[in-house]
Amino acid sequence: MPNVSNVVKSIQDIMRKDAGTYGDAQRLEQLGWMFFLKIFDDREQEMALLRDAYKSPLPKHLRWSAWAKDEEGITGEALLDFVNNTLLPKLKALTVGGDKITGLIRMAFEDANNYMKNGTLMRQVINKINAIDFNASDDRHMFGDIYEKLLKDLQSAGNAGAMALTKMEPPVLS
Repeated sequence: MPNVSNVVKSIQDIMRKDAGTYGDAQRLEQLGWMFFLKIFDDREQEMALLRDAYKSPLPKHLRWSAWAKDEEGITGEALLDFVNNTLLPKLKALTVGGDKITGLIRMAFEDANNYMKNGTLMRQVINKINAIDFNASDDRHMFGDIYEKLLKDLQSAGNAGAMALTKMEPPVLS
């Protein structure tokens, strides 16, 4: 696995090519919700192995592994359409019963936006994120470094989007 700075830099370099992510605040907010879903998916895979009765709070089609895991999967306009018209609206409107995790997910996504305008570039970013296994100890530690780097970058960009990134820290599944 390449070092943290290189991973984040390569993702940010891809995002700089996209007309919608014209500033650090947009890029960092975009990365925030994408990392959230990837980390949550990795944690859910672990929970499914550890607990026979584990049930995801997310509908199957909204889980990272359903739409993002296959590096040759959905891309281009189809990816943008899914993210803009299905994924984000449904995450913002999750029905919250007595499940705290569902409520946390809904709250985390209430202000989430997709700034990317190019679905092919979005697929490239997703594929870079997929290279990280957040169930592996080394990659988990790397995420801590990524998160710190993103927060530092966000401080450099100003406060716009700071709340979005800090809200995107995924809940702990217990």
